[in-house]
Amino acid sequence: MALKATIFKADLQIADMDRNHFANYSLTLARHPSETDERLMVRLLAFSLYADELLVSGKGLSSDDEPDLWQKDLTGAIDLWIDVGLPDERRIRKAAGRARRVVVVCYGGRGAEIWWEQNRSALARLQNLTVIKLAPESTQALAGLSSRNMGLQCMMQDGELLITGDGDPIRLEPAFLCRSSAS
Repeated sequence: MALKATIFKADLQIADMDRNHFANYSLTLARHPSETDERLMVRLLAFSLYADELLVSGKGLSSDDEPDLWQKDLTGAIDLWIDVGLPDERRIRKAAGRARRVVVVCYGGRGAEIWWEQNRSALARLQNLTVIKLAPESTQALAGLSSRNMGLQCMMQDGELLITGDGDPIRLEPAFLCRSSAS
């Protein structure tokens, strides 16, 4: 018998001063049986960074054809494709051909650094790609906020994030390894 996804609920308040975006979201997140709390929370952080009413979860780990998060325009064209972790370079190139903007949010300390060094030259040619790296201390602290019912606040200003929930506030400063020229 196959294991089923675990359902998490998150009430997320976002105050993004950099984008002038202020909103509350009630999200239902399905954690794949092979997914860790750390990856789940990085997905939630990725949602926070690009929050929009049209941004939705894809099949992620369950499908090669869908990202962790994506946003389509009203015609059905993919405006934004977001993958979390260390995706295969071929998958990113394919996504870059399908979407106007592609974002990879990588984490994992030394593993993320090795992944970037191995893929940097091939990925640098993609004009619509942004790669963000998160510090392992930050993502591990985020994993500590994970619970089946979460109430989180995320404030962003000058590229820095402050996430509060049950426990100590977490400060994150995402490092941009490359930035898309697509706006």
